[in-house]
Amino acid sequence: MPIRISSELPAFKTLGDENIFVMSKERAEHQDIRPLKVIILNIMPKKIETESQLMRLLSNTPLQVDIDLLQMASHVSKNTSQDHMASFYKTFDEVKNDRYDGMIITGAPVELLEYEEVDYWKEICEIMEWSKTHVFSTIYICWAAQAGLYYHYGIPKYALDQKMFGVFPHRAVVSNCQLLRGFDDVFYVPHSRNTEVRAEDIERIPQLEILTVSDISGVHIVANKNGRQYFITGHSEYDRDTIANEYKRDVAKGIDIQIPYNYFPDDDPNNVPLFSWRCTANLMFSNWLNYCVYQKTPYNLEELEVRNWNWETSL
Repeated sequence: MPIRISSELPAFKTLGDENIFVMSKERAEHQDIRPLKVIILNIMPKKIETESQLMRLLSNTPLQVDIDLLQMASHVSKNTSQDHMASFYKTFDEVKNDRYDGMIITGAPVELLEYEEVDYWKEICEIMEWSKTHVFSTIYICWAAQAGLYYHYGIPKYALDQKMFGVFPHRAVVSNCQLLRGFDDVFYVPHSRNTEVRAEDIERIPQLEILTVSDISGVHIVANKNGRQYFITGHSEYDRDTIANEYKRDVAKGIDIQIPYNYFPDDDPNNVPLFSWRCTANLMFSNWLNYCVYQKTPYNLEELEVRNWNWETSL
């Protein structure tokens, strides 16, 4: 089954050209199915690129998914046209009375700022609090994972001596976790960040559990034990060339950036990068939509207000 998005959104053509099943809202309205409702708070600079990356992953299940795109009203995007934002994005005021089965909050290139220095910090805190009563399950990615752990649980971030940059091997540290069904013993995930969260801080919080780690890049996935929050420090949604583009951008700016770890064959930036995380990325988002959302979310989303945060499910 497809994701359901506007036929005018650039991702509609991009994914259609890749033979990925997307459905226009006009066609979907003739189907008598209760689709999953997912909202994406996109705070990445290249919003159109991130839209396609996430929608590609969300489309790879038998489930029909309605997607809303959310922007920060307190921040003006510098890399995406205001016409695009006005056409396809909503503000929090427009959705705060709605409820969703799932939510994804993306990363953002603000990690070296203190949280309170980020110009939209107050607004994103309001959204993170709202998600506890209006969204069944939320994924936080990269900076958003660190921000969510800080806001909800007071967990600090730490600056790294060198950017965590490349594609790193990971392993699960729990068994029988629905989000990780079908994962290999070792799987690969891209990281691109200058800060980290640490296991010892997370392990002090009784509501949280570390699901996956890397011996090189550290903590990867942290979950609320109620099964309704997932904090993911890597970028499984990245395309093959996303890290290459980031590397070339930094080199062009004269930034002293290392060759991404385990990415270019022979560490040669002229070689085509290996796409070693695609299966894991598809599996993780498919598992999230199916096992963590579809199998557990109430059919009537108004029940979220009644069951609220005390409605515990499981990992």
